[in-house]
Amino acid sequence: MTVSPTLPRVDLGALTAAVAETAEHYDRSGDFPADGLAAAHRAGVFQAVIGARFGGDEVDALERLRILQAIGRGDPSVALIVANTLATHVAQIDRDVWPAHLYERVVAETAERPVSINTARAEPELGAPARGGLPSTTVRRTADGWAVTGRKAYVTASTGLDYHLVWAKTDDPEPRVGHLIVRGDAPGIRIIPTWDHLGLRASSTHDVVYDGVEAPADHFLEIPYTGVYRDPAAQASALGLTHAALYVGVARAAQDFFSRFAHDRVPAGLGRPIATTERIQTVAGEIEAQLVQAETLLYGVTERAVAGDAEAVARVPLAKILIVRSAIAAVETAVAALGNPALSRSNPLERHLRDVLSARVHPPQEDSALLAAGKRALGL
Repeated sequence: MTVSPTLPRVDLGALTAAVAETAEHYDRSGDFPADGLAAAHRAGVFQAVIGARFGGDEVDALERLRILQAIGRGDPSVALIVANTLATHVAQIDRDVWPAHLYERVVAETAERPVSINTARAEPELGAPARGGLPSTTVRRTADGWAVTGRKAYVTASTGLDYHLVWAKTDDPEPRVGHLIVRGDAPGIRIIPTWDHLGLRASSTHDVVYDGVEAPADHFLEIPYTGVYRDPAAQASALGLTHAALYVGVARAAQDFFSRFAHDRVPAGLGRPIATTERIQTVAGEIEAQLVQAETLLYGVTERAVAGDAEAVARVPLAKILIVRSAIAAVETAVAALGNPALSRSNPLERHLRDVLSARVHPPQEDSALLAAGKRALGL
């Protein structure tokens, strides 16, 4: 039994197994992974990431990564939804972003069920906001607060989202920019089923249309203008490794299957498990090497960054792309060794390969991370 060292109530091995039970089903159906999220909630995951001053366990940054890796090992779609929700709770620990009365309600609801939260940022015309830009989605004042109108793309957890943080501009002559918090069951929200992707098929990352969706006045979280409109939530995600952690979990799941297959596969011409051959042992060594590299970067850079090492903080974007490369290489190595069987829909490796390839889309993308690193290395 693998037990988290700083959070005894969360058994990471049991968490992975519980979430994995429904992963294949949801991958095939593409439905919102309610059962997987319920399993994570029963394991204490949502309570773990809430701040101590709000009654939560407030695990540290390393433990958050361990939890996300464990969930990603079971079902990365569930892990992605949890990772996005986690971001709100972590931000609330650092500073009171949400109105106190509203966050208290979120915490109370979370005690009863897995409450999902996500920011709705990308737009069909603008694309992802990580590279800057002004949203076309607009909030206007009403007698009781605000109303938001617009369309967002790639809203993870859309069909089961409890709270949307809609990135929008005001209709002022000089627009202000911020997030409007709206409940997922508010009138005027419509889901457009656009998500039909290679991987993370159960993440419910559809488009969402907001047609005059209303929210109280204190639900608008303004983003200060600093010369260019950039979404700090997107930048914060680029400076963290939470998403990278869940894909390391995917690669560990691929390794788990490869090991089981190697012990169970006994070719007639060999008469013994292929795990006893040097070729398969070498492949297993290569997979482990890639994963050791990924985990060393993931936890090592995070530990140094949290300790205040400015050099480590600056290297986080590069660490992200190197971790992703290693996770993908580990899964591809397992697939190549097994050959045709690994690409069958009935083989878990096929799903793991599709899922791990999704790691590249999360910010920062390789080109922007390498460009920034190159400029820094050149002293520009």
